[in-house]
Formats: sequence, C-alpha cells, structure tokens
Amino acid sequence: MLTHRQLFLQHLAQTSPTPLLLEIVRAEGIYMYDFKGKSYIDLVAGVSVTNLGHSRPEIIDAVKEQVEKYMHLMVYGEYIQSPQVLFAQKIAQLLPQNLDSVYFVNSGSEAIEAALKLAKRVTGRSEIAAFRGAYHGSTHGAASLMSEDTFTQAFRPLLPGIKFLDFNDIGSLKDITENTACIVAEAVRGEAGIVPAEQNFMTALRKRCDETGCLLIVDEIQTGFGRTGKLFAFEHYNIVPDIITIAKGMGGGMPIGAFVASHKMTQTLTHNPVLGHITTFGGHPVSAAAGLAALNVLLNENIMTTIPEKEQLFRKLLNHPKIKSINGIGLILSVELENFDEVQRTLQAGVEIGFVSDWFLFCDFRFRISPPLTITTDEIKLSCRMILQALDTI
Repeated sequence: MLTHRQLFLQHLAQTSPTPLLLEIVRAEGIYMYDFKGKSYIDLVAGVSVTNLGHSRPEIIDAVKEQVEKYMHLMVYGEYIQSPQVLFAQKIAQLLPQNLDSVYFVNSGSEAIEAALKLAKRVTGRSEIAAFRGAYHGSTHGAASLMSEDTFTQAFRPLLPGIKFLDFNDIGSLKDITENTACIVAEAVRGEAGIVPAEQNFMTALRKRCDETGCLLIVDEIQTGFGRTGKLFAFEHYNIVPDIITIAKGMGGGMPIGAFVASHKMTQTLTHNPVLGHITTFGGHPVSAAAGLAALNVLLNENIMTTIPEKEQLFRKLLNHPKIKSINGIGLILSVELENFDEVQRTLQAGVEIGFVSDWFLFCDFRFRISPPLTITTDEIKLSCRMILQALDTI
C-alpha cells in the first residue's frame, strides 16, 4: 500500500522539485503536528493566513453552524446570504467611508485580477503601473505585475501596458500619468523581504494619483487583518486607497478574498457589460462565516494592541552574529543572513529542531517571521531560542 508521501508525489501537482514534505495531521495554536507526533512551531502561519492560530474554537464553531444551514447555493451576487452580508457590513464599518463596497472572491490573486478590471472600467484607461520586485499573485494578470522575468518568461505574452516603478523612490512617481488606470502598491512589501514604505513616499504616491486621476490599489493580501498591528497596513500612513485587495488572514484559515472600493465604482461592473466580474465560489458562505468569526475575535480580544510589544520581543531576542538585520513591522518580519545557502540551511535545521519558517521569492537571503498573532510571550521566547539554535548549527 502506498504511503501518503508517495501518493502526494504521484498525484498532486508540484510547485517545486523540493517540497518540504511535512505530513501534518493536526494543528492547534502555533503548533503543527506530524504523523509521528512531532511538533513544529509555525512561524509562517500559512503565509499570514492563520492569524488567530490553528483550530481556533470560535472559527470552528462558526464553520460547523454554517455547514448545518447551507453551503454553496448559487454564483456570487444572486442570492442574499447572511454570512456574506454581515461580513461585508463589518469590513465596511472598519474602513474609510469611500471603501464601502465589498466584492468577495476566492483568493488574493483573483482580488488583484478583479481590481485591475475595475480600474480599467472606472477610468477608461489601459495602462497599469506596479513596482519592481513585487509579487501580487500567479494568475496571468497578477503575474504581469512581476518585473522579474524568472517567474514569467515561460508564460508570455502577459498583459500589455504594464509600467514598472521603483519602490520608495519619489522620483519614479513621475511615470504615473493621465494614461495610467491604476498603480498597485503594498504598504509593506511581502515577497521583496518585508520592506515597509516610507511615509513621504506613500504621501507622494497618493498625491500623484490624485493629480493624474490614477486609482491607487493597495495590496493588503499579506498585511491585512492585524498583521502589522493595525487592521490594514495603509492605516500606518494616513492615506486612503481607492481600492484595496484582501485575502489570506481574512478567512481565519478558510479560503476567501475580496476587493473593496466605493459603491459607485463597483456598480460599474453591473453594466456595459453586465457581469463585469463574476465568480462561482467567491464569498462561499462557510468561508464568510469563518471570516466574520475571526474578525470578531481579533477585535473583541484586542489582539492588535499586543502586536508592537511582540515585535519588539522578537527584535530583542534575535541577537546572533549571523543575523545582519531584521526588517518589517508588527508580526510580519524578515531576518537577513549572509546568503541563500545560509537561509536554506537555517530552515532545514529548523525543521529538525521543531520550527518552520520560509524564504521570499524576491529576497532569498532573508527568512520569514510571521507567526499567528496570538503567539504568547513564552512562545516567542521559545521560538527565538530555537532560531538561535538553528543558526548555531549552520
């Protein structure tokens, strides 16, 4: 009889020749457990997905309650479904007034795709701007926003009319013009190694968009729902986007995404043509119920107020000759080592010791610190001891 590992390699499409191949059978809090019972501290959180940790009871209860009522009924936007309505209302109440219309989709990539379509529809323009070294997803439109052709050369032609700018470079903003429909930006860059924007840059970016009529799309897919210590990373900068894209942490571990804009903007998708964007499973009621439960826990337990202190503890304890710097804000951090080889050896040692981290697509000399936001002080201390132990072995 074939093992699950053999079946995984035979029948599941792979994304790399060297998958991690951990066989996880249970997860709770910050821990994952393999089939042999070994525990691993999760310092990735599904890439900022399980913000409240694994197997959060309130989320499980919400999922069970909704499953017993109904699951999929009809393509998104046709029926009034309580989980979608209540979740959208809650999100809109927490955002600036112009971000009052939520369109639920399945993932971050689809949120980006739809946001690009919306910007073209609203402005009547076709040019799109993005930043070099950014990652916004792997579907065709989202992949077109990647400046590095390592990941895209095999899939050309991509979307035409893409213009690339330099992040945190105010001078490059002159390339946003009256022909630009939108620019897609992260307030804290994810796959570039966790690089926060500079305040003057974000202020200038908002100003340039206002001057040219270009829509500012802020990608909050990794940073949203408390990851930086605020509900959304753009809140650190005293600017308001025209559109935001969200996913990952919004579902409490369930798959869901959304783009949020003004009602006036999203209404343009209803005509010329009708069904300007449509999705079968977007805003699945079980995922929406889980997302609402997760958001209520995040807010009711004041979890975000604990994030700055937890960040500082990581920074204080991660003191080692091999660590060159720590980037980031809140609990989305990156640790710089000498090179990719050191990162890989640290990650491999971590699995042996009992923690899991990850590297970055466009910054291979750093590894990730993005644990569940519920990680405790003692768990941070243990995590840091394990990381230092791993660094001692390489």
